[in-house]
Amino acid sequence: MNILRPRDLVAVAASLAALLAGVAAPAAEGGERQLSHSVMFTLKDRSPAGRDNFVGSCEKYLAGHRGTVSFAVGTIAEDVTEPASDREFDVALLVVFEDKGKLAEYLKSERHAQFVAENRAKFAKVRVFDAYLPAPKPGTAAR
Repeated sequence: MNILRPRDLVAVAASLAALLAGVAAPAAEGGERQLSHSVMFTLKDRSPAGRDNFVGSCEKYLAGHRGTVSFAVGTIAEDVTEPASDREFDVALLVVFEDKGKLAEYLKSERHAQFVAENRAKFAKVRVFDAYLPAPKPGTAAR
């Protein structure tokens, strides 16, 4: 029997909350909602140099795709030790796309295929979290 750990429950709850918020959100201008594509990579080489090299590869192949609203990639925050924090990854990638179609284009792109081919042997584990994002509400932008 599989038993979920507290950090697994937090991840599941956060994913469900994001998905439910997206379901209830109105569609964007073109009828499609933005889509958040979050990927957590656990690497075979978990050293700082291994992580930094991997981040560079993400920036080279995965940034700047058509339909990208935002792109961010970084290494685990070693100094954040909240009890619910998932510590089982090395590099986090977050790409927000205009819509589901732009994600599909990205996943089929030559640059994405090159990234996977060049880095597949470096992956110990890959977890992908896709969620629709709600339309921003007036007055909720960062200040």
